[in-house]
Amino acid sequence: MSAQKDRWVCSLVFLLFCASSIPECGSASLQQEPSPQHYFSGLEAGKTSLAFFTPSVSPGAQPFLEQIESSAEALQDYGVSVVKVNCPKEDVSRYCGKENALRKAFLFRGNLLIREFPTDALFDVNSIVANVLFALLFNEVKYVETLADLENIENVLKGKSNMVFAYVPATGTAEHRAVMEAAFVYGTIHQFVLTTEAALLKATSHDDPDVSSAWLLFCHCQQATEPAQPCRRTALAQPLTLLSIHRHLKLMGAPLVTEVAEDPEKISTVHLQLGLPLVFILSQKETYEADRRTAEFVAWQLLGKAGVALLSRDLVDLNVLHRSNVALKTPDEGMPIQYLVLEDTDEVITLVEDKNKVKQIQEDEQEEEEEEDEDEKENNNQDIQDDQVVEAVSRDKKRELPLEHILVLTEENFHSSLSKAARTVVLFYASWEAVSLAVLRSYSEVASLLKGTPGVLLSRVNCWDWPGLCSLENVTQFPTMRIYKEGQQSVTYGGMWGTKELSSFILLSQVSCPLKLATMDEAEGYLRGEFPPELSSHHHTSLLGVFSTATSEAREAFEEAGNILSGHIRMGMYFEDDALSLSQKYSVSPPALLLARSGGRSVEGIALSKHSVQDMVQMIRYQLLDIFPEITVSNLPQYLQLRKPFLILFSAGDISQMENEEMLKLAKGRTQQTFVACWLNLKKTPVGHGILRTYFSTTPSLPVLLWVNLHAGGQVFKFPSEQSITEMNILSWLEKLQAGLEIPSSTLSEEDWKPPLPAYDFLQMMEPSVPELSPHPGDTPAQHPPQSPGGDTARGDTATREEPSQESTAEEVGSPGRGLRGTAPRLAARDKQGKRHSEL
Repeated sequence: MSAQKDRWVCSLVFLLFCASSIPECGSASLQQEPSPQHYFSGLEAGKTSLAFFTPSVSPGAQPFLEQIESSAEALQDYGVSVVKVNCPKEDVSRYCGKENALRKAFLFRGNLLIREFPTDALFDVNSIVANVLFALLFNEVKYVETLADLENIENVLKGKSNMVFAYVPATGTAEHRAVMEAAFVYGTIHQFVLTTEAALLKATSHDDPDVSSAWLLFCHCQQATEPAQPCRRTALAQPLTLLSIHRHLKLMGAPLVTEVAEDPEKISTVHLQLGLPLVFILSQKETYEADRRTAEFVAWQLLGKAGVALLSRDLVDLNVLHRSNVALKTPDEGMPIQYLVLEDTDEVITLVEDKNKVKQIQEDEQEEEEEEDEDEKENNNQDIQDDQVVEAVSRDKKRELPLEHILVLTEENFHSSLSKAARTVVLFYASWEAVSLAVLRSYSEVASLLKGTPGVLLSRVNCWDWPGLCSLENVTQFPTMRIYKEGQQSVTYGGMWGTKELSSFILLSQVSCPLKLATMDEAEGYLRGEFPPELSSHHHTSLLGVFSTATSEAREAFEEAGNILSGHIRMGMYFEDDALSLSQKYSVSPPALLLARSGGRSVEGIALSKHSVQDMVQMIRYQLLDIFPEITVSNLPQYLQLRKPFLILFSAGDISQMENEEMLKLAKGRTQQTFVACWLNLKKTPVGHGILRTYFSTTPSLPVLLWVNLHAGGQVFKFPSEQSITEMNILSWLEKLQAGLEIPSSTLSEEDWKPPLPAYDFLQMMEPSVPELSPHPGDTPAQHPPQSPGGDTARGDTATREEPSQESTAEEVGSPGRGLRGTAPRLAARDKQGKRHSEL
């Protein structure tokens, strides 16, 4: 709708309000009829009239007559005429009898009686107009008394139209009149619902509302496309009047986010026309998707308080600081647009709600710029960046790293140094790149931890200084860590960059993978946990491949899989003449895998039915997953790869022994599990609080057991809190879920949450793909092995798996859009990172 048309509609409703509120200014008056016979004979089909019958002389009727006459003009705007019928003294009919005269008023449509009102309910103009319109719109405006009635109406409207839900303390009030007049105008667009039940108002509000005041909620049911998805509700913040309702409905009907590609000074939206500010989120094409999500999140928070627009820097030439990410335009005439640098969406919301915040932010920015200029002159240091990794590195940039145990490699000594130890670990990094510097800190801790370990040499190459060497080694991203062993292909690391993970990879890489065992005693000792000395401190699950002379194809695939998984998994291999006897001891026949968990206390035999290298890698990774794992930030991606529903127990600490035993029985109870049974400790992994807030409006009491299907519908089901967590109770509940007898507690958005920039897709750089085998310089670069197809190994599915990082990333960081992480200033900040670290 154009701005001119918006103003015209607003003016029309304003005039309607005046006409209904100031009766003396119009020409309509009370119609006088000489007799009941004359009145009834003159009724026309389709015409509505409000009539009251009174004797010709009735002094007691004077106060009521004044009010009914005052309402005549207001009712005339809605096509209702007000008629006073004079009853002769001898008339004792239904309408003129003593029991009705002056005690009741009657609403007719044509000759049909719609409603009769006691005159004491029509005590002023507001009550007369409200009650008459309530009667006329009886079928259009739903009156509800219980929460179930309200939810039934919402369910019918979902995906179709929106709802306006109003609470008034009593009928016949000014607020009741305002709601009915609004329903008369907007009833064909929205479903109006009315209640006078205070208990229902409290049931629909998270706060404790004042039941002595009227309330109005706009329910966005049209956007709730799933039956279990609740309708978002936006409350009217102003006192309930016809004008405030009209203003609220105009705001609710405006686009949630407006995309603009012109000078903000020329932009005019319905928000500015109604006296509200307009917030611009500054964006560019590289960060469009993240900025769009941020703008939508902010718009929902400010709905009814301000408008939100997405402004593209690529299409508009703004003469402002490149790091500005938010602009504010107020409806005040002649006020300039304020361009600001904000850290997160909370600051945007505060900016709108607190007008003094603009001045404070601008003063803080000016002081910060002056401090940065001084720091630049004194220390020539990097600026604090918007990204958390960059900020952490920049904050600690003066801290000395203990790099004395790490050999510096150059083009001159690189190849000669590779022969100094049995295994040479090389970290390729760039001294200007924040993630490289963060990993270098972990790498220095690994060097201190592994100091004196025989056969291991830790080294580093700064690709900023030696780009030719890094290009020759086919290093295409920073950081990259490889292990070189003379006569073998180098192995590239592809896991988490923590100290524990790096050191484990380096130590595991010392042992042949797979480790060839020569005797039955060695094989059984391996299963019991008798490992080489290098692995004595590592409690990994041991995997032993058993092969006969007739299964050479499977054995070769197993060996190649061991080369691929070197450093990640502990693998042994036995293929002597008595291999059949060893495998049959565990009820399998060669080729087979024997898994020894918990230090060899339990050994599981698994037959090998597929002999390709890729299938073997998939199966090994799948079998090594814990039966009932504790979910953490670091291991979540590998369980998301399975693309199965999660049966996850959220706990405020360690789970009890009884809960652990029952969940373990459930996890082990089926040979082909269709879901992942797991648990999450909120003390160790506090990101779980954000996940629960995404699932529910508030954090439920713990422990809480949930069924979450991230990969099919995103429905979240909550195990009944009154039931104890036992295998039988859970199985019974799961059967109800499968039969469709349970209603989900919430449904997650299908929106694809991506990293703000490709460079920040850290999960893609980690474990999901098979580790790369890098050749020596001069060899043909090795092809990247295909990605593992996820967790469908049990079904034999070999289709390529989609990357699991997107949905998990959104949940791990909490609710969507909390930070202004994808906006253009991130790219601007990256331009300033070219200064080299002084200590490197």
